[in-house]
Amino acid sequence: MQPVTLIIDKRREISVKYRKLLKSNNNSVIITKNLLSALKIIQDKEPDLIIISDSIDSNLADFCKKIRALTYNMRPIIIATSKSAELSDKLAVLDSGADDFISEPVNPEEFLMRIKAHLRREFESNMNSKVCLPAKNYTLRALKRILSENNLWAVMYITIENFNNYKEAYTELASDKLMQTYCAIMNSVLTETDYLGMISDNEFIIITDGLKAEKIANFLTFGFDTVAPKFYSTQDNRRGFMIMRGDEFAGRRSNFVHTTIGIITNEFIQYKNSNQLISALLHIHRMADMPCKSNYLIERPRITAENAVENEANNKIFIIEEDEATRILLTTILELQGFDVTVLQNISEIPSIPAMIILDAGDADDFKGLEICKQLRENPDYNRTKLIVTSSIHDKEMVLSAGADLYIPKPYEISNLIQWVQKLFQN
Repeated sequence: MQPVTLIIDKRREISVKYRKLLKSNNNSVIITKNLLSALKIIQDKEPDLIIISDSIDSNLADFCKKIRALTYNMRPIIIATSKSAELSDKLAVLDSGADDFISEPVNPEEFLMRIKAHLRREFESNMNSKVCLPAKNYTLRALKRILSENNLWAVMYITIENFNNYKEAYTELASDKLMQTYCAIMNSVLTETDYLGMISDNEFIIITDGLKAEKIANFLTFGFDTVAPKFYSTQDNRRGFMIMRGDEFAGRRSNFVHTTIGIITNEFIQYKNSNQLISALLHIHRMADMPCKSNYLIERPRITAENAVENEANNKIFIIEEDEATRILLTTILELQGFDVTVLQNISEIPSIPAMIILDAGDADDFKGLEICKQLRENPDYNRTKLIVTSSIHDKEMVLSAGADLYIPKPYEISNLIQWVQKLFQN
């Protein structure tokens, strides 16, 4: 992302001179003459660096203090320039919030080197050390800046799904390698005019030209799915899923990692502020997300009708449990937790698609429950339904291979199962 510098100076000749010096350093420079116009620029652009001259109609130290108070949430670099070389003036300005004080007339080379040093430190302080990409604050700033641009742009919100589960199963070192590999894939397809930054370890933002975003997304989904199998053990690749850590018998199934990409552009909608842009980005990303497959979705006119459908949160839990006492206890506790609970006798009675099914799979003499589990998992209607299987069959790999998201051996503590229900609903 090209750094943005704001110059607040009433002198046209000097301010233009500063702009020429800084523009040669690949710096976007904006000039304004007073605080009122500067405020609008600060809100729209969130400049990385602000140069304030004592030519303004205000005390320089007081002016620096006002700017620092107005920009406390973005913390730009503030450099004061003054004809004064008095130590007391320098100390007063620096004490008021300025990061540097430069006496005029300035030496062009020294001036340029000071600006470079400040911008370099600003960029490095906002850098993720693992992958050398701009971190969250810098990325959110980049999103805000594009709103004031007139050219066609596209924003891509990219995530690695099931990343935390992978980290838990394969350690943080392995997850860092996965993240670094994906970042290398993303960098390989971007140009100098594109921006790549991070929101978190498994969330990325790409700002690019509106015409090539879909090609980039197509390449990224293909590239990720090509390399991802190399990050799993032979046993997991053969099995087709991960078994998360648990005690000797209990186990939780997790799908492999995949990438989801949501893309919005300003081709059809002119976004008014960064909050509206981020909200649209999250919405299209949720639509793109598939349970176990990499996918991307780009905003089109036919899918931008807001509030066309009201989606209610699915908090339905269906229970298929042989033991009556356990069934009653589970139903009572889950209803007190605010869930919509329905007790069924068999799979054929399911009236709708629930968020979760708690299924008693029976014992080793009767594998009927596991067959039900397989039927549910093979039905695409239940792709997003979490499936908890309880059973006296103490073979977690067999149960998880049947399609369960979580296996809890009987007998179990009710409180333990309730905690897992709450955890799975949060994922």
